[in-house]
Amino acid sequence: MRLTPTRSAAIELCRAGRVTVNGAPAKPALKVKAGDRIEARIAQRQRVVEVVRVLDKRVGAPVAVECFLDHSPPPPPAEDAPVFQRDRGTGRPTKRDRRQLDRLRHNDPRT
Repeated sequence: MRLTPTRSAAIELCRAGRVTVNGAPAKPALKVKAGDRIEARIAQRQRVVEVVRVLDKRVGAPVAVECFLDHSPPPPPAEDAPVFQRDRGTGRPTKRDRRQLDRLRHNDPRT
């Protein structure tokens, strides 16, 4: 399990101020040590991990997973999106239908 898919994504999160180490804002080059608590806001989800062991070189995913403990809250349950269906043979959606569909997909409060 990775927190971010790439190093550059992790750097952007640090620069945006979305990563803290032991409660202080983290810079991309910050050296972590065993026992550090890392909190990051990634894709509308709060991730909290504790460093158990620091690695000197790159290793495979099975070894890397053993080096931290995940204390993140569980992700919110996936909401079932309402389905917008049209009767077959009714032709193209009108402009009004498309706007209603956009509101339905993007949870627009206007009705």
